[in-house]
Order: sequence, then structure tokens, then C-alpha cells
Amino acid sequence: MTTSSEKQPTKKLNTWLPLLFSIVAAIGILIGFKLQDSIKPTTAKPSVFPITGKQEVGKIEEILRFIEAKYVEDVDQEEIVEGIINEVLQELDPHSTYIPAEDLKGINDSLEGSFDGIGVQFLIINDTILVVSPVAGGPSENLGIRAGDKIVAINDTSVAGIGITNAAIMAELRGEKGSEVKVGIMRGNNPEIIPFTIVRDKIPDYSVDASYMLDEETGYVKIGRFSGTTYEEFMKAIEKMNEAGMKDLVIDLRQNPGGYLQAATKIAGQLFAEKLLLVYTEGRTQRRSEYKSTGRNFYDIYEVVVLIDEGSASASEILAGAVQDSDRGKIIGRRSFGKGLVQEQYNLSDGSALRLTVARYYTPSGRSIQKPYKGEDNAYDNDIVKRYENGELEDSDKVPVNDSTQYYTRGGRVVYAGGGISPDIFVPLDTVVNNAYFTKSSQYIVEFVYDYLDGNRQQYEQYESAKFFANSYKISDQLLRQFTDFVAKKGVEKDSRRFNKCKSLLSNRIKAYIARDLFQSEGFYTVLHKNDRVLEKAMEVIKKEGKAKPQASF
Repeated sequence: MTTSSEKQPTKKLNTWLPLLFSIVAAIGILIGFKLQDSIKPTTAKPSVFPITGKQEVGKIEEILRFIEAKYVEDVDQEEIVEGIINEVLQELDPHSTYIPAEDLKGINDSLEGSFDGIGVQFLIINDTILVVSPVAGGPSENLGIRAGDKIVAINDTSVAGIGITNAAIMAELRGEKGSEVKVGIMRGNNPEIIPFTIVRDKIPDYSVDASYMLDEETGYVKIGRFSGTTYEEFMKAIEKMNEAGMKDLVIDLRQNPGGYLQAATKIAGQLFAEKLLLVYTEGRTQRRSEYKSTGRNFYDIYEVVVLIDEGSASASEILAGAVQDSDRGKIIGRRSFGKGLVQEQYNLSDGSALRLTVARYYTPSGRSIQKPYKGEDNAYDNDIVKRYENGELEDSDKVPVNDSTQYYTRGGRVVYAGGGISPDIFVPLDTVVNNAYFTKSSQYIVEFVYDYLDGNRQQYEQYESAKFFANSYKISDQLLRQFTDFVAKKGVEKDSRRFNKCKSLLSNRIKAYIARDLFQSEGFYTVLHKNDRVLEKAMEVIKKEGKAKPQASF
């Protein structure tokens, strides 16, 4: 399960942390009582927080009463308790977290794959809400709201130029299904405000970002996370591509932080025509639980390639590990994140929740996916930065060996554990992304594109499909000059030497965002993949491997 952001203790809390740490052990007892009804008894070694009755709980209440009655300043007891809980959980592992009640619904919605709202993807640019795209079939699209529209008013109140935040926008636009919200829209350079009254509805929060045919026989699926609807989305994508002649499949899990275990195992199961172990979990109080393919895959798939990188975590690593350990296909890219801890969520009486690590993931060969997390402060959080610094992202020989134990795939190949999934074929990070000019200027591409399209959208109406646009449209030198002038006004000093080195990459990114405005995510990825070395290697491998016997459907 993906992790959530934690509410950190405030500075005021830090003034008397010594007192609070004296009752940390007692808080552990409280957590134990909370979980007694949810966790089965175990014969494992005794808890480090032995539960001896209500006396310890009463001690906590007694201390809190003294603080409330006698402490020199006013204190917020809820803040104290939440702060202590966070301190306790930070001592356990990086993924055990406390979720305040006010954050729980949003986190659950992202995992369930839907929410109630008006159905638009938006960005805040120049303190203005810009519609990136309306959700297909949603209430906004049905009313005629378009990509590039600016939302300048909500319920007759101006929201432009007031410093509005993403959280505030979602609070205004999301709401109970069937309820109404009024929005004022500005379109293009027309100063007239167009009023819309939108009836909120159930909005799908898609986790499959894109799916399309790379060529006549190769399908591509980009999975952004594993939610409650991912398997259904994946199967719809496969069905459509199968009808188009798909034989081989590329599954892109780069920058996928994970999500539901069952979504990953159900997708992995569709790659096998026999019953095989995909992953198992085991913990101190949890017996080994195995997840296997059913042997009932619906479509014939020949070659399989899975793309991963340092942002691929948890459920992404489960799917990649199952494919690798069974020798079902090739894993291409860079070493994955290394998150192999299993969390279960326990809802608390006040509407908050505890997400507690209860087990570890193991690939079919017995490898633990989890990278080390004990040691120097912030080492775990800064791991990706260290990969940049030690050169691992550019040279596979610099990948550290955390565990030299040899494990074996189904076909007898040696693989290793100790920190994520290492790819079968390493593709280094493009060093151009570290170009100083690209790093500084690329953050303004989205703003530039939508500013540019405000007055030039009509000239792109001739492009009827994402593929036609990707193959025929070229970024002109004039448009690139406009971009360099634009970012110069933002404070990015012109640098012709560095610009020339990253010119091709900048052109590709600008074109990709224009395509996203015209054809949503399919357009974005279709263009982006024209300059994608990892995907190029995947296609090379598929063509080189030839056509193996497919995992036949039943």
C-alpha cells in the first residue's frame, strides 16, 4: 500500500519533547489495545510493550490531565497525542504512518479510484486555475468545458489572483454526488466570463495513464499507480489492443509508487497460462500468505517487457519481481525503489487511521524487495539523491550490493535481493536531464505551452489523432526562441551552449505538452516516447527475441 504524508510535530511541541518521550512506551500500550480486536493471537515472542492492564493507560490519562491543569501555557491535547504517535511510528519503519481524520478521505479516494466532483484535471498557473483536460464522460465535458479554459470564479466568488491552493480548489469543486457548483470560465483571450452550473457526479480517477499500439503488434500500457480500478482499466486496454492485433506487451511502471497488492497480482496473473507463485507475504504475527496466478489468462501474449526505474515501488516491484523470477519477460530500466513492507490500515474511533507495517513482500524466488532503512538519519529518505551522487543511475556497476545471497529464477538465472528489483537490461539516465539550463527552464514548459495555446489553439485543429500529430508536427526554431525569451523573463539566464545540448529534449517536452492539450494522456506519451531510450531498448529486445510461444488463453 502506498504511504501517506505524516503530520509532523509543531515547533511548540518540541519545547517539551523530553516529557513526551517519557510516555512513548505507554503510547505503545494504547496502540496495542487499539489493535487487539484486529490482530489474531500469536505464539511469537512477547511484545516489547507488555500489556498488563488498564493501569498504564490510566497513567497516560493522568499525565495528560496534569498537563492540561497545571502546564504553564495552553496546550492542544489532540496535537500532543498525534505528535507522540508520529514519533513512535518513526521509530518503527518508514512506512508505518498515522493518518489524521481530515486527510483520510482523500487518501482513500486515490486508492479506490474514484471521487465525487466536477471532473476536470487542473493546474494553477500565474495564480489562475487552468483546465488541463475534462474527464471523459464527466459532467464538465458534457457541458462543454474544454482544455485550456480558465476557472476564474466558483460559486460567484473570484478565485483568480488570490493565491488559491490545490487543497482549497478541491475543497470547493469536490462534493456530494448530485450537488451543484457554479463556475465562471474564461476562454482564450475573450474577457467574457461564461457561467456553468455543474452537477457533481462520481468521477473515475484513472490509474492507467495511457495505452496504445507502439506498432502493428506491440501494445503499450502505462500504469501510474495500483488502485481499486486498475485491473479493470488494464483489461479494457488489453482488450482494445488485442482487437488491433497486439501480440507483444510493454508494461510501463516507471515512477509508479505502488498501491493495492491485489491489483498488481491480478494483472501479473494475466501474463501466465499456468498456476504459479507471484508473491508471498510473511510477518512476525502473520503467517505466510501466497498469491498465485489462476492459470486462466484471457488473451494470448507473446513477449512481455516491464519498464522500471528508481520511482517504481511496492506493488510495481511485485509485478516486476513476478515476471523476472518466472523468466516470463525482460525487466528494463534502472533499479527500483525497494519498498517491500506490507501495511494494513486500522480505522480509529475518531475517524483517523493507523497504517501499520505487518509483513514483508517476497518474490517467488524468496527475495525480499525491501532496501535497508536502519542507520544514519534520513538515509532512507535521501536514497534516491544518493543514487544520483554515486553515479548508480548512469552506471550499473555502481549499484551497491546490500545482500550477496544468490536467488534463482525459474530458469536458473541468479538474482539478488537487498534493495529493489535490478533490471535484466540496464538503461542509464539520460545525462541531458542534469543539464543546468534544462533543469531550470523545463519547470516553465507547462506554463509556456498554455500561455502560447491561448492565442494559437486553432492552428492545431488540423491534427486528427495523437499519432498523426506526433509523426508530422515539428517544433519550429521560432517557437523555441519564444520559449527561451519566456523563461528569460522568469529569471533563467540564456546560455546558448547548454541550450544547444538540450534543445532536442526541450523540443520534445514542449511538443508533448501541446499534445496533452489536444489528445490528453495518449497524446502526451505518444510524443514523449519519440525520445525515450528505455522504450527504444524495449522495442529492440522484443524484435530481437522473436515470437516465443504465447501464454495461451483458456
